[in-house]
Amino acid sequence: MTTVRSNREFYTALPTFSDFSRVGDPEVYRPVPDDWWLMAADIVRSTDAIAAGRYKDVNMIGAAVIAALLAVDRSVELPFVFGGDGATVLVPPDLKEDASMALAGVRNMARQAAGLTLRVAAIPISVLRAGGVDLRLAKFELSPGNHLAMFSGGGLERAEAILKDEVAVQPFAISAETRSAADLDGLSCRWEPLPAQNGTIVSLIVRPLGPDADKALPRLLSGLNAALGADLLAQHPHSAPVKREALRFRFPPSGLALETRVLGWRRGRLRTLLRTVFQLLAFLFAYATGRRIGPIAMERYLAELQQNTDYRKFDDTLRLVLDLTPEQAAAIAAHLASEHAAGRLAYGLHQAPSALMTCLVFSLDTSRHVHFIDGSNGGLALAARALKAQLSTETAEARDQTSLRQPVSPPGGMD
Repeated sequence: MTTVRSNREFYTALPTFSDFSRVGDPEVYRPVPDDWWLMAADIVRSTDAIAAGRYKDVNMIGAAVIAALLAVDRSVELPFVFGGDGATVLVPPDLKEDASMALAGVRNMARQAAGLTLRVAAIPISVLRAGGVDLRLAKFELSPGNHLAMFSGGGLERAEAILKDEVAVQPFAISAETRSAADLDGLSCRWEPLPAQNGTIVSLIVRPLGPDADKALPRLLSGLNAALGADLLAQHPHSAPVKREALRFRFPPSGLALETRVLGWRRGRLRTLLRTVFQLLAFLFAYATGRRIGPIAMERYLAELQQNTDYRKFDDTLRLVLDLTPEQAAAIAAHLASEHAAGRLAYGLHQAPSALMTCLVFSLDTSRHVHFIDGSNGGLALAARALKAQLSTETAEARDQTSLRQPVSPPGGMD
């Protein structure tokens, strides 16, 4: 297997693409170096937290994983993916120990500040490849300086299976004895839920099936476009959930207490609250007047915010959060059900009246910020659960079919 020479600049040096229709093009993907590490985290019993109305807490902890790991060395660009109730970040070998400490810090914070249990592990890329899967990476440009990582090869799915297997994860688990803080600067949840402008927010997770699954994505995207009657691959599709008219800001934000608990776990809640209120007042003034306040150039920021969102992504599974009309949502559901019945894909779909946005702001001066989008009331986490139920059914049916095809010996051992 040919791999890119391992170095900490691997992701920085990757060529970028900005046309989302190329997400299914194998030419844009490169193999992750063997000696890199996959840092994985997800929330235990996240469905229970969602049922208790705590999905914003769940989203915030998932985003905190990314914030903490990117803060380990801000001079290095690292690939990440946000999954709603967890996250994955890839790091070069020289950052593995510090990244493990940061993950341990988020685990401690999740337990103490939010009462949530976080699974965390550091898995070598070489172990994933030894298990028969690969991990290839592409770099999708949202705007200059802001990127999302796209993954293929089956490595993320295998890593998730390892993370959730109490036996398999033991060699890679980060010790519960590790005590560390985590730098969460830049993490915030200050926008109110974004109400659907077209009718409903659809969180959708789709996985192509079959022997040519890696080549099936263009067909899948074409089918979704046809069902929608619109182009979701456009640079600014009408189905994008973050629109200027959907943005809601109020003082104090409904997420202020959560942000204070999460960030204040490290530096003190009162200090965090005072600092946050000062930032909020400056933002509110800029938002109301349109005037520039320090690094906040409001019109530029709002335009960039709509670009720098992760509502479209691919990690062997297509993940979308879309603002659709009821008719479009019904058409998508019917199309996916038909394709699933034909054995071409498995999927999970969740509808909600609004979307949630959790922000990671590196620098407003240099326009570096990214915003994680999810449907409210369970969004991607519940869509993922529905997808896994379909895949489990597929696996069980395949076992049954294999069993039926096995020859049965006649009684008494006679031929």
